[in-house]
Amino acid sequence: MELAPYAVRAETSRGRLVPEPSSGTRGPFQRDRDRVIHSTAFRKLQYKTQVFVNHEGDFYRTRLTHSLEVAQIARAIARALRLDDDLTEALALAHDLGHPPFGHAGETGLNTALANFGGFDHNAQSLRVVTLLEARYAGFDGLNLTWETLEGLVKHNGPIAAPSGYVAAYDAIHPLDLHTFASAEAQVAALADDIAYHSHDLDDGLRANLFSLGDIEALPVVGACLTEVRAVYGPLPEPRMRHETIRRVLDRLIRDVVDESGRLLACMEPGSVEEVRHASQPVIAFSPAMAEANREIKAFLFTHMYRHWRVNRTSAKARKVTAALVTLFLEETNLLPDEWGPRAGAPNSAAAAETVRDYIAGMTDRYARDEFRRLTDLGVQG
Repeated sequence: MELAPYAVRAETSRGRLVPEPSSGTRGPFQRDRDRVIHSTAFRKLQYKTQVFVNHEGDFYRTRLTHSLEVAQIARAIARALRLDDDLTEALALAHDLGHPPFGHAGETGLNTALANFGGFDHNAQSLRVVTLLEARYAGFDGLNLTWETLEGLVKHNGPIAAPSGYVAAYDAIHPLDLHTFASAEAQVAALADDIAYHSHDLDDGLRANLFSLGDIEALPVVGACLTEVRAVYGPLPEPRMRHETIRRVLDRLIRDVVDESGRLLACMEPGSVEEVRHASQPVIAFSPAMAEANREIKAFLFTHMYRHWRVNRTSAKARKVTAALVTLFLEETNLLPDEWGPRAGAPNSAAAAETVRDYIAGMTDRYARDEFRRLTDLGVQG
């Protein structure tokens, strides 16, 4: 496929922080993708919560299956717009590497418990994972990803006017042009994340009986898809009706992004990725009507799923477990395992907070639960 003028090109990549010989069989963004897939942090996503804690059911999405769905959606959009799909895929697969256990509940617990030490930001943590915490290669810390992948990972939600914490520190040694937009490839990965969320959370919410097909009939896009399925097939068993509806929702969201982004790009006529970065607005977007529909879908999911009493109970426990782990390790750094304890230094210090943040953010749901039991239950061996 011939890439569009505004696409990122592997042959003009700004390279890696630590120079490496090129591969004879893979381009630089393919290598980035492969390093993400083979990383420890990526494998851990299999046991990290999306909405439902892992043990609640084998068929609910996890961070890993979510990331794979984001990558599939992002590749489809990137190819339709003639973007570099290897870079897009690498970004889609890497975007959740910094998430802690227990989904957003764990993130809230970490952020609150570490408020005196800068809180917790999963985007900054993703950057830490790929530039520091993955200790696999002899020649460098992290994965030594290309500049374009790091830029997209940090700026996929737009320019960063006032970076803080690790993002600012890393930018000081390896500038990522934080004041500009990221590439169109990174913008595609960001919107693919939203599309995946809305479609699979509707699916999981229906599977879990948090709401019914009747409850979603009034939703924009979703209701029209449900009506279409009924008109084409008539009565269907609920699993088939659900799947046929959700796949249509997914298709319409993707088509809208492709059509609206194509219109924006045709109007702006960027001749290079640098013109995309310095544009006055994102070049990848939903149409205004679909953006409003997505807001309504998100509001429905917030009320009927993310704040459902069954999910609230699990979330409340997860926040308390995460916060308790922070407190225990901050106050007694000698409780940390050997590979972490020496980094922590004195209790309640900035070094201790950084170490505890990295340690807990890297836990799976199961490991966090087990660690909490080991630290709080006298009947469990430490």
